[in-house]
Amino acid sequence: MGVVGGGQLARMMQQPAIALGVQLRLLADSPDDSAAQVIADTVIGDYRDLDTLRRFAQGCSVVTFDHEHVPSDHLRALVDDGVVVRPGPDALVFAQDKGLMRQRLASLGAPLPRWQPVSSVGDVRAFADECGYPLVLKATRGGYDGKGVWLVSNEHEAGEVLSHDQVPGFIAEELVEYTRELSAMVARSPSGQAVAYPVVETVQRDGICHEVYAPAPGIAEDHAVAAQQIALRIAGELDVIGVMAVELFDTVTGVLVNELAMRPHNSGHWGIDGAVTSQFENHLRAVLDLPLGDPSATAPCTVMVNLLGGDLDDLYRAYLHCMARDPSMKFHMYGKAVKPGRKVGHVTAVGADLSDLLERTRHAVAYLRGDIDE
Repeated sequence: MGVVGGGQLARMMQQPAIALGVQLRLLADSPDDSAAQVIADTVIGDYRDLDTLRRFAQGCSVVTFDHEHVPSDHLRALVDDGVVVRPGPDALVFAQDKGLMRQRLASLGAPLPRWQPVSSVGDVRAFADECGYPLVLKATRGGYDGKGVWLVSNEHEAGEVLSHDQVPGFIAEELVEYTRELSAMVARSPSGQAVAYPVVETVQRDGICHEVYAPAPGIAEDHAVAAQQIALRIAGELDVIGVMAVELFDTVTGVLVNELAMRPHNSGHWGIDGAVTSQFENHLRAVLDLPLGDPSATAPCTVMVNLLGGDLDDLYRAYLHCMARDPSMKFHMYGKAVKPGRKVGHVTAVGADLSDLLERTRHAVAYLRGDIDE
């Protein structure tokens, strides 16, 4: 199986690949990339170069992704060459381009925030006349972890954002009043089999996921089922192969679709330790058209907290304290150089008491970062 992209998502595919007897071939930017450190068959090259992609794909049973940034035309060229690409370019484009995603989901009747494409201050003014300020401007392509998203309060701020020449396009969205953010993860195979994971709550700060609670605390069964059904319908209608996360705003009147990710996703990391079958294993199963694994949770509650780079360069010195204090804690490090705000790992705890799990995981992350010393 070929995996394009050398980040931590590809890295976390390696363990289930070993268990399944599947050999991964990686296309990474650098031998220091997170996944390149653990996958022996690594090719160093630029995923934006078609010839590199073609050479990489030779001999692969299927090609899948760690990210959604491979140009759609390149993927279509691979398909024309006879390469099996999953998810395919006709599905992946809706995770690559927010404008196309909004148009397609609107045609399906999916619940969405009010939105419209904009290219001028006049367009923003017309949208603000309907929705008011502040509002959100998003780059149609290339944004992630809060990048490519701007909150603007007036026409002057909107003009400054629209002046970014390197951004290919923009959409405007209403600023949604939501109670919390949710994520509905599903997996779907070429044969049409699909499974849905428990709906989780995500805690975002500055556009970056910090914590995930699985399942979402206090969520009513019918509310969770409605979110799962939305995600399953989107996966089926778009012919998504693999795992897909549907990020949702939870509002007093129901859920609204925020973003799509057609690959393993941060909101699903909890399942490595807290689900019968992790999102990474089910992604491999799906793209290989194997029967999908059980996505059920193994405990009443799982908490995952992301470890973002802080003041300490050597995270591993903290292992002695953290492991001795909490032997049941699970640590997942990505092999990345520490930079402030960069995702360098995550910790997970599984149990029955949400408050207890939060205290333990937050303590571990704070100690690993050097925020506390006891």
